[in-house]
Amino acid sequence: MCTKSTIQSNLDRILKIVDGKNVRIVAVTKYYDEQCIKDTFYSGLRDFGESRALEAIEKINKLDDEIRQKSTYHFIGHLQTNKVKYVVGNFHYIHSVDSLKVAQEIAKCAAEKNIVQKILVQVNNANEESKFGIAPSQLDNLINEIKKFESLNLVGLMNIAPNISDEKELGRLFSQMRELKEKYGLEELSMGMSHDYKIALNEGATMIRLGRILFENS
Repeated sequence: MCTKSTIQSNLDRILKIVDGKNVRIVAVTKYYDEQCIKDTFYSGLRDFGESRALEAIEKINKLDDEIRQKSTYHFIGHLQTNKVKYVVGNFHYIHSVDSLKVAQEIAKCAAEKNIVQKILVQVNNANEESKFGIAPSQLDNLINEIKKFESLNLVGLMNIAPNISDEKELGRLFSQMRELKEKYGLEELSMGMSHDYKIALNEGATMIRLGRILFENS
């Protein structure tokens, strides 16, 4: 169970590290309840990341109007096509678009709701079989197809780096992501989690996704 004092203490420490960086801290609340979201909001953060669509929407709907309306919600988990209808419009950003099929379904749902959905393409540049995301070599085709949909706004790329201690390799992977972002002229780069966000920051992350390091005692 997270506490407001723990969140505030951890956040103060993280803010000193990110000071001067143009980065958005996304509080990953998928394992935490609406009270934790509330405490995080009043500690100063406004971005929240979730990966289970129906559970997330249930939590969001329990929040006070002020918190719900002033927060930005990020869907960061693997998205199946049958869950797209719940995510579109309820989340400001979808970080985990990893196929044309998913992009098409998002575009369809967004058009039906008369909105433009912000999305990021998830890239598996470490080529991990256990992770979702497309290979860098497939980006050209997917991005070209996404740009055909008026109801989609492709704002950036996302990756989930391997859980390894090799900082040099992590730096290489994050650097490659930055190069891809620049190649395609995109605005956002969602990378870096509790164990590797400092490396991601140094390589140009514009969004870092923090859970454990924000909510638990160090």
